[in-house]
Amino acid sequence: MSAWQLGLLLALVIVAGLAYVLWARSRAMERRTGLPKGEVIYADTEGWEACRPLFARHWRLAGKPDYLVRVGNDTIPVEVKPSRRAARPYEGDVLQLAAYCLLVEEVEGRPPPHGLLHYRDQAFRIPYDDPLHERLLAVMDEMRCALRSDDLPRSHDDPARCRSCGYQEVCGEALGDAMRRGRTFTAG
Repeated sequence: MSAWQLGLLLALVIVAGLAYVLWARSRAMERRTGLPKGEVIYADTEGWEACRPLFARHWRLAGKPDYLVRVGNDTIPVEVKPSRRAARPYEGDVLQLAAYCLLVEEVEGRPPPHGLLHYRDQAFRIPYDDPLHERLLAVMDEMRCALRSDDLPRSHDDPARCRSCGYQEVCGEALGDAMRRGRTFTAG
């Protein structure tokens, strides 16, 4: 075998090795993020340039999904909750994903058929259908009404969340205070 043939063979081995490493990293990213097969067109994660928020003027809504993946003619929002484990998706996470679906619908001019919610051990395919759309709009209206209210009751049904709240020191309704005083509060 001549020197140039040996060099060519070595170059092919190196290229094949690099291709394998890139393929393996891509597969690992798919498993970790729950990304579907398709082209990632938006990523609000480290390593990507800063992504601008999506904006829906009509709904007065802005947001930055973790990923948008083009699959065929559809743009699928993907939200990753890497530390979360649950048999069913949390309602708040479903509504957050629905908001991203609404933003995609506004920006693209057509709704995505679904969004993907990826927890630590499993991914949930959430259909973006009329009932979810209507539920999202109702919650957005409820939130806007609450923001205009002078007296907004706090929800204190989650001790762990209350303990990690940044307002705990100044909140007269904090669960820690209530427990120390022997009082309890119900969810507001």
